[in-house]
Amino acid sequence: MKIGIPKEVKTRENRISLTPAGCAVLSEKGHQVMVEQNAGIGSGFLDSDFGGAGATIVQHASDVWKEADMIVKVKEPIPEEYKHMRDGQIIFTYLHLAADRTLTQTMLDAGVIGVAYETIQNEDGGLPLLTPMSEVAGRLAVQKGCFCLEKKNDGKGLLLSGVPGVEPGNVVIIGGGIAGLNAAQLAVGMGAKVTILDINLKRLRYIDQMFQSQVTTLISNQANIESSIIEADLVIGTVLIPGAQAPKLIKKEYLQKMEPGSAFVDVAIDQGGCSETSRPTDHNNPTYLVDNIVHYCVTNMPGAVPRTSTLALTNATLPYVMDLADKGLNKAVEDDASLAGGLSIYRGRLTCPQVAKAFDMEYCDVKDCL
Repeated sequence: MKIGIPKEVKTRENRISLTPAGCAVLSEKGHQVMVEQNAGIGSGFLDSDFGGAGATIVQHASDVWKEADMIVKVKEPIPEEYKHMRDGQIIFTYLHLAADRTLTQTMLDAGVIGVAYETIQNEDGGLPLLTPMSEVAGRLAVQKGCFCLEKKNDGKGLLLSGVPGVEPGNVVIIGGGIAGLNAAQLAVGMGAKVTILDINLKRLRYIDQMFQSQVTTLISNQANIESSIIEADLVIGTVLIPGAQAPKLIKKEYLQKMEPGSAFVDVAIDQGGCSETSRPTDHNNPTYLVDNIVHYCVTNMPGAVPRTSTLALTNATLPYVMDLADKGLNKAVEDDASLAGGLSIYRGRLTCPQVAKAFDMEYCDVKDCL
């Protein structure tokens, strides 16, 4: 199979979808890997690294898209890439379609085959390709929250860890999944007071045992969310419904009751955000104020640490890339039900029920489409 690795073009997105080591594995199996020139620079990989791994370096993105049977990316295609998509081409990446009707319709019209990292789901409900970036984003959320709390960034000028004789800050995390758990680890490690809310009581028991009562756990309901947020210095939203838009659990009036200069980091912004006040931002202009609360809603948070993120992502995606390349789409999906869950668009038909519901579009079951 011809596999294309274009350079990411989202604002300050420095990750790349495959490492030279991953290219070497594919090349050894007889697949042709084409990497756009300088695509790996932001993650610390040179063209010579990819060339030494058996990849062909291609000067222009248009040629990568034109020649590849499968495009492997990190982020969803953005408008300047729409013209490159063609009928029957596999696009394997984070898609987050439920937050972007235009992209969804464009991919349907182009006749591509869209396989989304974020909806590949194991039998136990785990999301193996979302997990590594959720780990990165969760830890980054605390780091960025500290940034937002600095006075120069319109924050209240508070150090989350506190110092001897001065109490630490109060961190509230909405959602106890992978991102929420990783945010809690970092926040607890720096000495902050941490509260986690989740709808799953079993998960809260696990979190309580894991942190040995160093965190406060609460069932997630509107009353608990509101009372917790009012007391918070930093709120981190990590709510996730696989493939669907994030629910708007954080109401505008809750944030209005927070102290001016408090911060809110929305890890769920890729799926539309979990606050009524959320809107997408980028690494060039990451924050904005609503009612004197500093909002950080960057849609590609892990792109801030591309070296770590690229290595973590490739560790997870490479086995699936290998399956698609070795077997072809139909056989790979037939052999692996989790991969079938990632198939979101198939040649003009929408195969992700959550996206179909979000946009009131027709839905085609994967088995009926292939």
